[in-house]
Amino acid sequence: MVRKFALIWIAVIFCLAGCFESASSISTGGAHRIDTPDGMIEHLQSENLPALKSVEVWENEYGPGLKLATAHYEIFTTLLEPLMLRQVPGFVESAYRAYQGQLPEPIETATRFTIYLFAERQQWEDFTESFAGRQAALFCKIKAGAYYLNGACVVYNIGRERTFSVLGHEGWHQFNSRHFKFRLPSWLDEGIAMLFEAHRSEKGLFYFEPGRNMYRLGALRKTLIKNKMMPLRGLIAVNPGEVLATNEADAVTAFYGQSYALVRFLREEGYGKRLRNYHQLLLGGLGGDWPLSAVNKRIAADRNIPRTVRWNRAVGPLLFKHYIDDDFDQIEKEYIAFCRKIVYHVRLKTED
Repeated sequence: MVRKFALIWIAVIFCLAGCFESASSISTGGAHRIDTPDGMIEHLQSENLPALKSVEVWENEYGPGLKLATAHYEIFTTLLEPLMLRQVPGFVESAYRAYQGQLPEPIETATRFTIYLFAERQQWEDFTESFAGRQAALFCKIKAGAYYLNGACVVYNIGRERTFSVLGHEGWHQFNSRHFKFRLPSWLDEGIAMLFEAHRSEKGLFYFEPGRNMYRLGALRKTLIKNKMMPLRGLIAVNPGEVLATNEADAVTAFYGQSYALVRFLREEGYGKRLRNYHQLLLGGLGGDWPLSAVNKRIAADRNIPRTVRWNRAVGPLLFKHYIDDDFDQIEKEYIAFCRKIVYHVRLKTED
């Protein structure tokens, strides 16, 4: 039963706005069509994209493909859509800088991260069947989204905005799994990942704006209206698998919306009065020096051991008390007030 609830990183973005941009028959007017690997290489090189270090053909069994390299990422893709593909290098590097921004001091990445970005769902499923092994069937139940597994983010095109949203989300799981000696409790890991779902672009750079994540804000408002808020003690102790197994949509909505809000609360409320505590919590996970029992340290350090319901229940509250506050009644009042404040101007369709 414990393993049943072990968390597998999945980001499923249900209804973020996006549009699919197609350019399957565009021609450059030169020697190569732009919808071929050679034509796309020529096109991308002509753009002189600051984040793109190199581009070459990716030989694979799923479709014509390219391998793009940036300072910190290798992107293997069958997506040959020029308007979107030219933005991918800048997006992942902007996301990398944003992940670093969660820490008081930057850390170095010696080896590039791996991303697989497929043009079509069928290619994504075929790849997942061989890449994910016994977990493939579970991942293939994702209706529209991405997953992180074995060091790689695996994504398919669901429209530019939504694709970048899940890339931003899963990229955080990839980043902290590589660099943090201890895995994060679920509320913290998922809460931070949702900070990178909403963004704006300007001159090739992307800026992440958690306050504009209308999907999560709408979910939080719905939870408040229905009076379905999870108590703070429960939120920081729960495993998402435990919530998903209930098949209760309200519980799932509450967990994700409240985790997103709790991370924002720790960073923003009171002009950042808890930001130092938040940083110390993350630095403890980064360096592997949380005050945990020997058993819980071993589970925290070994990603091959499932992060179970029992581990979350023990570690989540302990870390919150140690780094943030042990007066749950007082901090919960402030947290609920913050939640109401950030959704004040959000309106649901049912309210119109």
